[in-house]
Amino acid sequence: MRFLVGLIVGVLLTIGAAYVHDSWVAGPDTQDRRMVNWDVVQRSFHELGSELKAEWNKLTGHPRG
Repeated sequence: MRFLVGLIVGVLLTIGAAYVHDSWVAGPDTQDRRMVNWDVVQRSFHELGSELKAEWNKLTGHPRG
């Protein structure tokens, strides 16, 4: 029973977080930057991965990734 409640709460939190991001962070006039658009999510994760890789290479002293 706790699993089902946790699953429902997790789904509601995910939907709520996407709504908050789309309505407050992205703003109403940026229709193409909404997070529910999977292309935007993929691009955001790719940019995050590239930034993390660059920072890791800088910290470890590797000149190239």
